[in-house]
Amino acid sequence: MEYYCAYQERCYKEVEEKLFSFYLTLDEKETILIYLIENNYINEERFAKSFTRGKHNYKNWGKNRIKNELKFRDISSKIIETALKEIENETYLENFNALAEKNWSNIKQTKGPKKNKKFIDFLLRKGYENNLIYNKLNELEKEQ
Repeated sequence: MEYYCAYQERCYKEVEEKLFSFYLTLDEKETILIYLIENNYINEERFAKSFTRGKHNYKNWGKNRIKNELKFRDISSKIIETALKEIENETYLENFNALAEKNWSNIKQTKGPKKNKKFIDFLLRKGYENNLIYNKLNELEKEQ
């Protein structure tokens, strides 16, 4: 389990699920989890920060999607807020604008409600905020 945690950042829930697959007793699982936490193999804050940076930088996820994924992994709201501060606002907006412009140019329809819907849906799935999306949509429509 040390190797499993050292190989890649893991949250408590992931490690607990992995231990479940080993058919251990409840006491054995608890002992292993306590050992991993005490020896800093599991650290929720470190995991959340790493997860946030990785998903934003490599998958271009927005803050909403990152927040939801961390909640799914039972990370506390306080830690989520701390982790989201890892993303600099300037970088966040640069990534958003680049992704939005690329998606806008890749949509096959030339204009109209279908193109707008595809554009909005894509960015919502990525986890970006409504106000950013609609402001960018208005900006791109004016350019056409």
